Amino acid sequence: MVVTGRGSSGWGAARTIGNVTAQPDDPGTTTAVQTKRVLLAAPRGYCAGVDRAVVAVEKALDLYGPPVYVRKEIVHNKYVVQTLQKRGAIFVDETDEVPEGETVIFSAHGVAPVVHEEAAARQLKTIDATCPLVTKVHHEAKRFAATDYDILLIGHEGHEEVIGTSGEAPDHVHLVDGPDDVPNVTVRDPEKVVWLSQTTLSVDETMETVRRLRERFPHLQDPPSDDICYATQNRQAAVKKLAPEADLMIVVGSRNSSNSVRLVEVAVEHGAKAGYLVDFADEIDEAWLDGVEAVGVSSGASVPEVLVRDVLRWLAERGYADVQEVTTAEESLTFALPRDLRTDLKAAGLPTTGTSDHAWTI
Repeated sequence: MVVTGRGSSGWGAARTIGNVTAQPDDPGTTTAVQTKRVLLAAPRGYCAGVDRAVVAVEKALDLYGPPVYVRKEIVHNKYVVQTLQKRGAIFVDETDEVPEGETVIFSAHGVAPVVHEEAAARQLKTIDATCPLVTKVHHEAKRFAATDYDILLIGHEGHEEVIGTSGEAPDHVHLVDGPDDVPNVTVRDPEKVVWLSQTTLSVDETMETVRRLRERFPHLQDPPSDDICYATQNRQAAVKKLAPEADLMIVVGSRNSSNSVRLVEVAVEHGAKAGYLVDFADEIDEAWLDGVEAVGVSSGASVPEVLVRDVLRWLAERGYADVQEVTTAEESLTFALPRDLRTDLKAAGLPTTGTSDHAWTI
């Protein structure tokens, strides 16, 4: 079986990943017989928005001391939430669970304006860790609502990001939950319609939803720029590249992580014979490996690299020690910490930049 998947940066030189060696592809090889290998997707794991949000909680704990309250899960990852809880973060569902005058951090998924109002009424100190790319979608919603557009928000009902974006313009936003929901859409003026989207969706499914919407509303306007974030697109592109070679796809991520769930779906849709989502290596069923030569591995945008290393180690112990990284893009984007937190850190003489304690990289 021929290994495909060289990205713009190629496969690179052999590298050690934990105690597993990643081998380079041989440019002169056209055919090869390989058994029990791992195709490791790159990019994978933490995106800039997730790292920013997790660092915000870590630095708030260092600066203010525990407890620090966080509304909802800071990011959708079980390990990250459990680790921050051990350090003194308290996760709540609503602001009325936070004692008056305390500090509360808003998650990376964003909140509706009413949540800010509720926090102000309780005199809470707020740190808004909303991903800047989600904030961009909020601004777009407000802008189009101000000009009286109907906004068709493509996303999953009940997702925190969708709730937050809808809350910016509740009288103008209509949720479209995938292609099959398009026939249910009604608008006031078919010539004043725009679509926006949740940032963590499947690119292919979103484009199919837009295609069907445009069939119904030929004057449908596009957002000023892509709403699906760069990290979501990059991780899906890497999975698409390796999926045709994968007998099995393992995605590390939590079940409430939209972008992680989408990676499994994308892998199967593009050729992987089977795909599974796991939080931890010990959730892998050895029966999944029956007859499997090539295992694809990736991770969602809220997953620290240490969990991927654990999966690679687990696979190596079962004979899958040959790890070949499939790279389709390089990422270097970073976001500044929330302004109020940076101000307090600077006043305390503490660093205002840094990487999460759990954003381990290879």
